[in-house]
Amino acid sequence: MAIAKFVVKPNNEGKEIREVRKRDGRVVAFDASKITKAIAKAADQVGLQRSQEIAALMTVEVIRILDQEFPQFTTPHVENIQDVVIKVLKENNLNNLAETYLSYREERNKSRAEATNLLHQIGDIIKESPIGIEGNANVGHNFSAKLLQIASAASKWYYENEMLPPEISKAHKNGYIHIHDLDSYGKTINCMQIPLDKLLDSGFSTGYGFIRSPKRIGSAAALMCIILQSSQNDMYGGQSIPWMDKSLAKYVDPRYDDLAKKQNLNSEENNLKLAIEREVFQAMEAVVHNLNTMHSRAGSQVPFSSINLGTDTSIRGRCVTEQFLKAFNAGLGRGETPIFPNVVFRLKEGINFLPDDPNYDLYQLALKVAGRRMNPTFSFMDSSMNKPFGDLPAYMGCRSRLVDNIYGESTPEARGSIAPVSINLPRLAIEANGSIEQFFQNLDEVLALCEKQLLHRVNVLKERKVSDIPFVMGEHLYMGSDNLTSTDSIWEAMKHGSINIGFIGLAEALQLLVGVHHGQSAEAQELGLKIIKHIRNYCDDIVERDQLNCTCYATPAEGLSGRFIAIDRKKFGLIPGITDKEFYTNSFHVPVDYEISAFKKIEIEGPYHKYCNAGHISYIEVEAPLVDNPKALESLHRAMASADMGYAGVNFPIDECVDCAYSGIIDKECPICGSPRINRVRRVTGYLSYLHRFTTGKKAEYEKRRSHNGINSIKGGD
Repeated sequence: MAIAKFVVKPNNEGKEIREVRKRDGRVVAFDASKITKAIAKAADQVGLQRSQEIAALMTVEVIRILDQEFPQFTTPHVENIQDVVIKVLKENNLNNLAETYLSYREERNKSRAEATNLLHQIGDIIKESPIGIEGNANVGHNFSAKLLQIASAASKWYYENEMLPPEISKAHKNGYIHIHDLDSYGKTINCMQIPLDKLLDSGFSTGYGFIRSPKRIGSAAALMCIILQSSQNDMYGGQSIPWMDKSLAKYVDPRYDDLAKKQNLNSEENNLKLAIEREVFQAMEAVVHNLNTMHSRAGSQVPFSSINLGTDTSIRGRCVTEQFLKAFNAGLGRGETPIFPNVVFRLKEGINFLPDDPNYDLYQLALKVAGRRMNPTFSFMDSSMNKPFGDLPAYMGCRSRLVDNIYGESTPEARGSIAPVSINLPRLAIEANGSIEQFFQNLDEVLALCEKQLLHRVNVLKERKVSDIPFVMGEHLYMGSDNLTSTDSIWEAMKHGSINIGFIGLAEALQLLVGVHHGQSAEAQELGLKIIKHIRNYCDDIVERDQLNCTCYATPAEGLSGRFIAIDRKKFGLIPGITDKEFYTNSFHVPVDYEISAFKKIEIEGPYHKYCNAGHISYIEVEAPLVDNPKALESLHRAMASADMGYAGVNFPIDECVDCAYSGIIDKECPICGSPRINRVRRVTGYLSYLHRFTTGKKAEYEKRRSHNGINSIKGGD
């Protein structure tokens, strides 16, 4: 519409609005530029050209009417002013602009209401903090944890209401997508696989003096923990060592090489060999103890640490692996199960997966430890997505994986995730109303929104400087950071990381679309694979279109499992089998309460792994620890390898008495000392925690978990 047609009458009254009353009762100076700015913002959203000029003209008319309606020395309320703005826009036939302005006004009102809720939320946190928070089962409830929760709540409100584009903020609030770690949106990046060799070889600084290169295994192990701790404080996700065995092998006493080769050792040589092994064991024991006691992460948390090992066939590398597994199996001071680090044992034919392989004995030891402690979990280097990279692929305990790199070397080391976003698949299926075609249309719309959100986050993070992430970037842990100065943008390093599009609730989406989930019919399985492949293809297109490493993520939904379903239940009511519970099924998993054999579950879930190149995991649930039946676990691994899985674990209950440290399957009270204080160690999504710390959704999911049959028939022995 031409500006000349606007009805703008001259103001001949000679009066001016001088003050305005705010919603909280304060009277402040009237500022006409705020009206102009709000109208211009709405005009930009509807695509009007010359938006600033239109806004300025409309502001003149608004002031004229205000002068008429409010006598001199009368103070209008801000709501009065906004009513006049809408009236003026409609009188000038700018109906679309008026609707957009009205929508903006309503969103701001909601934002103000949320701000009030935020204050109440902070008050509740201060008065009485719950054990754990709805998002992380390893957050405590002391002073540090309360500060974390307050800062997190305030940061989320700020990013939702002040930084995110309205379309993205609305999609997140309404439960179409979930922006992970929203409280960290513009502060830092997610996680990484640490280049341990580089730091130990050259030394490093954590900000207070220089730490020189270690000479012995004990010092190297201690410094590894410090590196994990320091990098964790720069980032909000997990930290991982991609090959601990290879990185620490050089710090084992070199005399061990000859001693381990020699067939007949004399007494002095045997004592020396045992002493070296003891030294390595103590170093690995210190790693386990440190990573479970260094409460240095925000919220009184220990670092979210993972280590990968198992494929170093050198004598000293094998010693590191063996002694670490023994130390982990021994547990903490009274034998308690270590929560961290997550331990990932690599499996590869020719190295450790076959009986004649040089590290097959270490695999057998790993089976015994996993059968007692639930860790290690196991990664499969010969799967289709990992085999092209030899034994390089490394995982974090929560399932994260990154190898491919369009900007440089394809390796997990010195790289990690920038940020993920996840899609609510059941929501898209509900709104498709049984139409598969409509579902895919909905999916494409949300995928485009995910792309927009990730690009926005990347652009925000480009503003971060090396000094904002001082250890990870300043000490050159991240690939591409070597030549950056403290005032440089982190982009040249960050670009080697990945953005990720994840999903949850495939099972519920399939039930809505075809009446059954993928564990129940071949038709549902075919559609499920089509859906996840579609997401993967979109991620691959982003790589070409936006020149970013973008990968598909089988989201480890912890707090999210309960968040999405609560939003959908409120909007759509109780839908049988869908919203009539407290959680959506994790990623592509078969529902936890569905009766199915372990081997059938492996067969169904295996094909999804190759599409989820940002990370994937499958679990088998058993009724009790497998410490006395490692052959059963090995049989599961061979089935997993045949099903093309990349990463998997086995879950079972571990109950431990707080008072006497008895470990076993405990009902209400310890059978030894009668104490009711029991720590029930369970796996949340990818890491261990205590059951009482689980989020609401995860507690509900745990109560529904059923053991997968067919395992007890596997007998031990050769």
